[in-house]
Amino acid sequence: MIACEQCSLANRAKLMDQRRGSKMGRLTIYRNRALGHEHLMQDYFAEVPTYPPRLFRRRYRMRRSLFVKIVTDCEAASDYFKRRRSAAGIMGFSAYQKISAAMWVLAYGIPTDYTDESVRRFAKLVIRLYGEQYLRAPNEEDTKRLMEMNEKKGWPGMLGSLDCMHWRWKNCPKAWHGMY
Repeated sequence: MIACEQCSLANRAKLMDQRRGSKMGRLTIYRNRALGHEHLMQDYFAEVPTYPPRLFRRRYRMRRSLFVKIVTDCEAASDYFKRRRSAAGIMGFSAYQKISAAMWVLAYGIPTDYTDESVRRFAKLVIRLYGEQYLRAPNEEDTKRLMEMNEKKGWPGMLGSLDCMHWRWKNCPKAWHGMY
């Protein structure tokens, strides 16, 4: 019985030492991506998630329904966001994991060392998918809708907040020039 256990342990150790990376001599580190996906789904996307919607909104700076729509659209538009096996035979990160990492970088400005490929691809895809509709100056219809929406919130005459926009303020008062 003890010899059988030792044999089993030796076989497991041998399997762990086998090279499975895409380049000779590279070690593949098993990071349990599947468990990470399960935790992410339970924490934020389950029917009864660990964290309530207000915490999701605070952490991701958007509603959960919008995030799910973005994930669904990205998966449909690009193979990069579809989950598949790596060259080492290990299941890759899910679209939720890739987009979560990209969103955290964009929302908090954290370093992109480990996520730069996901962030770059995600940003390009978002521009391609939503650029025409959302990444443009507001038209007359948008302006009317935004003015009505802000009036209901108690801000009559307000179109938007310049501190959240990256638009040039060409008629800035001279006293404020260079401050914003």
